[in-house]
Amino acid sequence: MPNLPEIDAATPELTAIFRDLHAHPEIGMEEVRTSAIVAARLRAWGVDEVHEGVGRTGVVGILRGRGQGNRRVGLRADMDALPIHEATGLAHASTNAGRMHACGHDGHTTMLLGAAQYLAASRNFDGTAVFIFQPAEEGLGGARAMIADGLFQRFPVDEVYGMHNQPTGELGRASLCKGAAMAGASFFDITVTGKGSHAAMPHQSRDALVIASGLVGQFQTILGRNIAPLDQAVLSVTQIHAGSAYNVVPEAATLAGTIRFFKPEVRDLMQARMRAICDGAALAHDVAIDVQFREIFDVLVNDADLSDAWTQAAADVVGPDNVADQDPVAGSEDFADMLQLVPGAYGNVGHGGTVPLHNPGFVLDEGVLPIGASIYARLIERRLPVAA
Repeated sequence: MPNLPEIDAATPELTAIFRDLHAHPEIGMEEVRTSAIVAARLRAWGVDEVHEGVGRTGVVGILRGRGQGNRRVGLRADMDALPIHEATGLAHASTNAGRMHACGHDGHTTMLLGAAQYLAASRNFDGTAVFIFQPAEEGLGGARAMIADGLFQRFPVDEVYGMHNQPTGELGRASLCKGAAMAGASFFDITVTGKGSHAAMPHQSRDALVIASGLVGQFQTILGRNIAPLDQAVLSVTQIHAGSAYNVVPEAATLAGTIRFFKPEVRDLMQARMRAICDGAALAHDVAIDVQFREIFDVLVNDADLSDAWTQAAADVVGPDNVADQDPVAGSEDFADMLQLVPGAYGNVGHGGTVPLHNPGFVLDEGVLPIGASIYARLIERRLPVAA
């Protein structure tokens, strides 16, 4: 079965929605315009209930099928953009300076809208479909905000599914990793407070910049000498800030970055070693070093049986020869927080673009929109079949 014909027929409308969302990107917890468009479309298409303001800017739609079944299946898409200045040159490029849909969430939102439009017209399922449009996926806690706002108490589901685009250069190649599929992530902020001085008299200082620079190299020994070789992990220092003048040894310096992991015990070991290294540096150099960690993403774990359900729905659309197993990736995704509470699966759909995600030149191949919408729709029809 290729794309659902009704969704193919709606592709011009879906493309227009996508281009409008792309031209007006909003970062996490600012998706006011985006969520209003989502809610208006759901209502216009006859979705039974539309709830706005879930987790601040999230939207949830409730659609009941033609049968009387009591099972409920959730479909989730993210809506937020990134603080990146777009450099694609597209006619529908971002009109919001410093904001860009560089991860394709505008496409994800459009795919789920396409599925909702089709399902609202056909209602060819027995039970309830729950459409979850989530804000603030990009490290700003959107899933946790919706959960804290009672997402699964107010709108319970038996299972939940999501997907992401992949700029692989191969339109319609779907993939999924069973089990631990995406890494958990902690962000860290470290402040070294020493003693400033004139740059010509550094012996009077306790140079926070030199000490912070040393920490960057020492942290890299954690992976090679503390983490077991078969335990995958990443530690990246991504920011270092210090100083404001050419002739001043700075009093303070800050480091920031992320660690990625697939086991909580590996995360705990990495954090403990980082704290120990900082404590040692503070003692050796007679400075103060403050270390703060923030737990941003859980490990994303796909349920084995529901992974099969996702791949079967994908195979209905792209063909079984175009569905593949995928290795775990060190990237993170806050759909993991939902999977901590409800079993489900998260897959990927390839498209013709090749510029990587989170790049100012990223372009989502619009040909993936009806594919993703059809997969979402088939998940509902497969998981909530109408009795013959």
